[in-house]
Amino acid sequence: MSAPGAASGLEAVVFDVDGTLVDSERDGHRVAFNAAFEEAGLPDRWDVATYGELIRVPGGERRLALWFESNGRPPEESRGLAARLHRRKTAIMRGLIAEGRLQPRPGVRRLLDELTADGIPLHVATTGTRAWVEPLLTGLFGDRFETVVTGTEVRDLKPDPAVYEQVLRLTGCRPEQTVAVEDSGNGVRAAVAAGMPCVAVHNPYTREDDLSGAALVSDGFHDPALTDWFRRRRAARRR
Repeated sequence: MSAPGAASGLEAVVFDVDGTLVDSERDGHRVAFNAAFEEAGLPDRWDVATYGELIRVPGGERRLALWFESNGRPPEESRGLAARLHRRKTAIMRGLIAEGRLQPRPGVRRLLDELTADGIPLHVATTGTRAWVEPLLTGLFGDRFETVVTGTEVRDLKPDPAVYEQVLRLTGCRPEQTVAVEDSGNGVRAAVAAGMPCVAVHNPYTREDDLSGAALVSDGFHDPALTDWFRRRRAARRR
């Protein structure tokens, strides 16, 4: 675990979604991708370990295109097939969400409650597609998040800082006073490139990522060090 660093003010908190708010990669996206493969009559299947490698490629459609091309399909065919499969995968993912198959990571709701009680605005910056991100956030968290920017609106995906920069533009928040919460190396790099302090709450897929740019690296939202870090930032905000 990295050192927490000095406390300073807290104007807003911006959360990533996949692997951060919700442990959605292994039992959500992976399941949906495999179902899309099966429906299309394709032999491709992504087991847990394979998907753990593939999520290093940001964006599901890009992930699919790279997979097909690396397995011998021509680039143009790979891109076209990836676009079709990704649309179907998104629809399947929406179905999993509607069935309640995805839940917040342990401790997430408590942190959101504490931040909300202190009047701190909450936002989302994700490279996921709005078509599934919006129903997931609404179903699990209601209207907690004031601003939600997704990969549907921003073409340059993490580690590019574009999605965070868009949140900052829309909210008018100062980057140095706006904390990002991430789970991956790509996410941490995106937040830091946008000038924002970042805390990382890794999961089994991102445990080996380079998270050295984060002000704090934690195993989970129940970690006392994470709770204390946010409490000190909130206290500095009130001074």
